[in-house]
Amino acid sequence: MNTNKVEQVAKALTGLIKPGKKDVLSRFFKTDPGHYGHGDVFIGVMVPQQRQVAKQFKDLPLVEIAKLLASPIHEYRLTALLILVEQFVVADDPQKAKIVKFYLARTPRINNWDLVDLSAPKILGAWLLDKDRKILDKLVKSKNIWERRIAVVSTFAFIKAGETKDTWRLAKILLRDSHDLMHKATGWMLREAGKRDPESLKKFLSEHGAKMPRTMLRYSIEKFNAIERKKYLKI
Repeated sequence: MNTNKVEQVAKALTGLIKPGKKDVLSRFFKTDPGHYGHGDVFIGVMVPQQRQVAKQFKDLPLVEIAKLLASPIHEYRLTALLILVEQFVVADDPQKAKIVKFYLARTPRINNWDLVDLSAPKILGAWLLDKDRKILDKLVKSKNIWERRIAVVSTFAFIKAGETKDTWRLAKILLRDSHDLMHKATGWMLREAGKRDPESLKKFLSEHGAKMPRTMLRYSIEKFNAIERKKYLKI
């Protein structure tokens, strides 16, 4: 088949555009000047439909996935990442290593929170389950917000496996982060870690709650009862 594979993916996505969703998504992901998503372009395809396309093109070569990731169109980039997730799940270790290297080389294109959240735990996090995790220490100190988010959200894979120590460790570093999106991501991971180890979360909050950004704190205590939430919000 001589038809360009990227064009096939683009055509498949274009056929799934929902009228009116372009503007809704553009507002939701803050694409106006001065906001975190400025410059991101949406065409109006929802995530479930992008998953369908990703499954359809799950064997797309990395060179073609790179072309999708280079696109200014958000749905092209997310579909590319969903394809990567599909490939990672079934890959052998050498191919997984190649996918992770590919992923880390293109973090500038993983540049919105949904792109991070739907890929980082399932690629980088899954890869690091039985490996040295020093790459997370580099990413969490990056000037790039999306690399910092990749670092902390990758720990979701560890949390699901019953490991929470890296989440506490990275969260301590991110207490000083100035961006609201990082407060939300870190609070989310703290909450998830707390589901597995509630006493460690309470200890973390006792030690660091007073200096936690309020959004981070609120996210982390969402599953607490009303009395406990009130207690920690008074810290």
